[in-house]
Amino acid sequence: MEYIKAFAVGGVICMLSQILMEKTKLMPGRVMVLLVCSGAVLGALGLYEPLLDFAGSGASVPLTGFGYNLWKGIKEAIDGDGLIGLFRGGFKMAAVGTSAALIFAYIASLVFQPKMSK
Repeated sequence: MEYIKAFAVGGVICMLSQILMEKTKLMPGRVMVLLVCSGAVLGALGLYEPLLDFAGSGASVPLTGFGYNLWKGIKEAIDGDGLIGLFRGGFKMAAVGTSAALIFAYIASLVFQPKMSK
């Protein structure tokens, strides 16, 4: 049942993103920023945590989960370190995901040898 919940919630997030790209003139980069900001705002409002409890990876893997993760890191750092945590917290919580994305992108570029279009 966990897989079905994760698939359904992740699918709804992706479906809404695709609808935004098809029905508006928003470019994919702007939709990605909108997803990250939405996750942070929903986290600040206390609405994303129940979604994570319900859907697990279906809510934590999409970009909304990345935004929530940034919010959570900033909140914890502010509670522990004060105002300086505003600048430190997001980096601490997002470092692993960002590092993994960079490493795997580099490996993929070595394996597939991308070519620049002229």
